[in-house]
Amino acid sequence: MKHAILGAGGVGGTIGTCIAHAGEPVTMVVRPESLAQYPKTLHLESPYGKFEAPVSVAAQVPPVDVLWFTVKATQMESALSAISNPSDVGAIVPLLNGTEHVARLRQRFGAGRVHPGTIAGEFERVSPGNFVHRTPFARLNLLSTAQTLLGATLDRLQKIGFECRFIDDEPTLLWGKLVFLAPFALATTAANSPVGVILSDPHWRSLGEACVRETCAVGISEGAKLNADKVLAGIAGMPAGMRSSMQKDVDRHNPPELDAIAGPILRGADRHGIAVPATRKLVAAVEQRLAQSQKLPA
Repeated sequence: MKHAILGAGGVGGTIGTCIAHAGEPVTMVVRPESLAQYPKTLHLESPYGKFEAPVSVAAQVPPVDVLWFTVKATQMESALSAISNPSDVGAIVPLLNGTEHVARLRQRFGAGRVHPGTIAGEFERVSPGNFVHRTPFARLNLLSTAQTLLGATLDRLQKIGFECRFIDDEPTLLWGKLVFLAPFALATTAANSPVGVILSDPHWRSLGEACVRETCAVGISEGAKLNADKVLAGIAGMPAGMRSSMQKDVDRHNPPELDAIAGPILRGADRHGIAVPATRKLVAAVEQRLAQSQKLPA
């Protein structure tokens, strides 16, 4: 199968390197101003090993079987301009954070071509074409409709070390990540600390745990099957040094995915009449840190 990666950050780079290393053709889609200098060989350091793999590079999405849509949620609309001919793309697999991007992509490409997924792990681009996967896990969850489409590719990713799982209903797929991601991202960013500090500090731990329960309540009202106690147990098992991408974005004076991650919870809470005070408190603390960060020299 031919693959394109739209979003050459940590997630897209890790997936692109692994698919290309497994022997399938991969095109990295980058900004036009980066095209001439972007390396034609990708490098990845991971607990699964050190990999390098040749890829093609383009400023527009070429004809492909699968487009992995891995941009930041804040970059989604601008990234769509790299798809000049939507009919050239067979299937779209978005791995964006949040829940609300799927409707936008289906509006653009049609419902039958968009197969949502989520990914869990810490992935980072250290320079163009060079990526680091820091966590001992990389968990790729996909809607069951993608199983037939991506079966051989996913088999190759699992041989490398990825954990792949298929979920039948979309609300559970998308909210199943958000109930982990939102409390983790909001608390680590608000406190400017890794998850181990959050779990050991009574104040931040209490806020994070309350945010988990609030997010679960909203997600269940949106049709997802969720269990707050299992989520809390999973967060307690995260590597102590793990930091969220939102936290890194604020540190680097980049726009964080605050609305994509917290917005579905707040808007869903308003729709269903659910009180989410801990989530609102964490969002306010992140906004305060963001305002302070923007006053500092980059």
